[in-house]
Amino acid sequence: MISGKLLRDAIINGAVRLEKCRHQVDELNVYPVPDGDTGTNMSMTINAAKKELLLLGDDVTVSKAADTAASAMLRGARGNSGVILSILFRGLSKGFRDLETAECVHFSNALELGTEAAYKAVMKPAEGTILTVARLASQAARMASNSTNEISVFWQAVCDAASDALEKTPEMLPILKKSGVVDAGGQGLVIVFEAMLDIFNGGTAESSDAGKAASAVISADNHDDADIKFTYCTECTVTKSSEGKDPALLRAYLETIGDCVLVVDDDEIIKVHVHTNNPGRVIEKALEYGFINLPKIENMKLQHEGRKTESVRTEKRAAEKKKPEKKFGFAAVAAGHGVEALFRDLGADCIVTGGQTMNPSTDDILDAIYSTPAETVFVLPNNKNIIMAAEQAVKFADRGVCVLQTRTIPQGIAAMLAFDESADVKDNKLAMTKAFEKVSTGLVTFAARDTEFDGKQIKKGEIIGLDNSKLAYVDKDINKVVLRLVKKLINSDTSYVTLIYGADVTDENAEKMQKLLSQKLNDRIEVMLINGGQPVYYYIISVE
Repeated sequence: MISGKLLRDAIINGAVRLEKCRHQVDELNVYPVPDGDTGTNMSMTINAAKKELLLLGDDVTVSKAADTAASAMLRGARGNSGVILSILFRGLSKGFRDLETAECVHFSNALELGTEAAYKAVMKPAEGTILTVARLASQAARMASNSTNEISVFWQAVCDAASDALEKTPEMLPILKKSGVVDAGGQGLVIVFEAMLDIFNGGTAESSDAGKAASAVISADNHDDADIKFTYCTECTVTKSSEGKDPALLRAYLETIGDCVLVVDDDEIIKVHVHTNNPGRVIEKALEYGFINLPKIENMKLQHEGRKTESVRTEKRAAEKKKPEKKFGFAAVAAGHGVEALFRDLGADCIVTGGQTMNPSTDDILDAIYSTPAETVFVLPNNKNIIMAAEQAVKFADRGVCVLQTRTIPQGIAAMLAFDESADVKDNKLAMTKAFEKVSTGLVTFAARDTEFDGKQIKKGEIIGLDNSKLAYVDKDINKVVLRLVKKLINSDTSYVTLIYGADVTDENAEKMQKLLSQKLNDRIEVMLINGGQPVYYYIISVE
């Protein structure tokens, strides 16, 4: 049977392993643009679960462990890869519902539920991604559950299938094959699964904190850290030796180095519990009475700090939650003083700081929704890697939320300009969507890594131009990339071009670029300049 403790420790170990390997996963991203990388996003997502799982005791049910992990991951999900990972683990929550312990068949059902939900959550699911790895792993789980109920054997089959699927991803996605890598999201999932297998095989966690449940016998909930005189809750079971030393002497010693002492004397064993600042002394003294079994040392201050942090967040959200004072409101994701100011001028009630390289979590977006005093909140993600996290926030909100599929800053601006206060939600969503879909966006940034992409050799640090998120130009000269990109984006219907320049472009250089562009366009198209102050992108170009 799969206990809640076993599942808890397995997921925690998955979080620890992925944290160690996140940069390795990040390096698998074939697109050279600096972004919120896959490994980092997945690691931050599952670490949200780790923090809450560490607060659960050893007597936790498998249902509670799965629910805790799924809820924390969903709220902490970052980037598309993180959201997909959270949805896969949401399947565990559904598959283990109301169970104290689970069998392999329950695990198989849970994996299938998670995989199906993940496919449905992605607008255009592609094979050769984390979805493929999850699907083939769940299929293997179904077959394994028909022949075994031994968790280690069952999960080994799951890991083998996931690893095999990962190796095949380059055959399914040509871009992976061309770059000589496997899918980053799939790799992240395999790392988590294999770390879970170590625990199912009876192994120990990879770090001193990972395998511990931060739950003390005596709760510290109602005390400040300063009130916790002894830090470590220390327990062990002693199989008595033939010498027959009196356990009362052990109790007397423990009372000199701690409190909450409990020494239970049975015919063959002694059960020991104590709060102390010297757990090593406890173990050393207990060894004088026999053989040590099942030692456990837990840091009660860390436990209390985790609970206190969550309590503070809950209180903060409740205090900042705005009651609806108007029919509609806006929450926009943006980075850069000028870009943020632009959205506020257009009517945005709340700005979520983030974007490329800084993908906000579902919880961050939910905070913004609650900070918007409206019955219905329009959310503008303004980045393709934030849309899924925004959509997950809808499930938690206590008010109407409409997530627009804006993928760039110019699209978000166009959507807000198309808003009509007199129209209803449905009509506004339609009008705003039509407006932002007409906007062409150019992005000028730098290559984050050496790579070959779409037949182009790219060196780290070179300037790259993106035509509506597709790599278009590579050069060492920013001005050349901007000119070529604008020329590609405009057409006979273009009325104006807006240059939003970033934090790494001086006012002087931006004004020169505006003048040069106007000359090249023979002044037939108006060129506007905005100091966006955004990171990552030298220029964000809007063509309408």
